[in-house]
Amino acid sequence: MGWIPSVEEARNWLWEQNTEPFHRQHGEIVGAVLGAFAAEYDPGREKYWQAVGLLHDLDFEKWPEEHCKKAQALMEGKNVDEAFIHAVVSHGYGLCSDVEPQLMMEKILFAVDELTGLIGAAALMRPSKSVSDMELRSLKKKFKDKKFAAGCSRDVITQGAERLGWTLDELLQKTLDVMKQLSPTMGL
Repeated sequence: MGWIPSVEEARNWLWEQNTEPFHRQHGEIVGAVLGAFAAEYDPGREKYWQAVGLLHDLDFEKWPEEHCKKAQALMEGKNVDEAFIHAVVSHGYGLCSDVEPQLMMEKILFAVDELTGLIGAAALMRPSKSVSDMELRSLKKKFKDKKFAAGCSRDVITQGAERLGWTLDELLQKTLDVMKQLSPTMGL
């Protein structure tokens, strides 16, 4: 068993590798969302899930063409635990990785990575600039509009729901609920 970064260690590493505020904020949001999901699906491991979420895009800013592959190499270089590396790399399954999400955490990460970006973009379009007053129907409307937040893959989000055995509405609502819960502390 290798090194398992704490939340603070993961955050520091994320910030060392990523200088752009967008990439740092995305890591923080995905980490917080995963940690919140862990409270329901893997109680007692919230910090582990959060650290995985923080580091899921560790390599993206510097090496977008080598995304997931470079993260794996960086983590192996620091003797990070193999299960942790698997979890991080699996979020790019079918896009930039052949590591398939198997565990609940990995499936949720796969599903919410793109979805948190879509929800964040939708929140910025609201008069409140927040998720706190967003309703599912409003989010679904943004989801269906392929021109809105075009960089957020609807296919990956849909596949994520299927991998979890959830309807798309369930995934959207659960993620929106978690982001609303986090809203006061994350500025969402």
